[in-house]
Amino acid sequence: MVAPPLDARRAREQRLRAALPSTIEFLQRRRADLIDPGVIDDFVAIHWMEWHGGTLRLTVTGRNICAQIGLRPAR
Repeated sequence: MVAPPLDARRAREQRLRAALPSTIEFLQRRRADLIDPGVIDDFVAIHWMEWHGGTLRLTVTGRNICAQIGLRPAR
């Protein structure tokens, strides 16, 4: 499998960074049904989120990204 070009990966990461605040808000309100399934798949694929017992949660990497952009998600 060939990796996508660097520009495409950067654009994807920027898009996901922009989607992270609203995604976390939906998770905190227990409304994961409002998150686009494709966005969830992308977060899981880049290891920012994981499924744990049927619940979507941030990984250590996801929490670090939140810290980088100034978000403080509830644990």
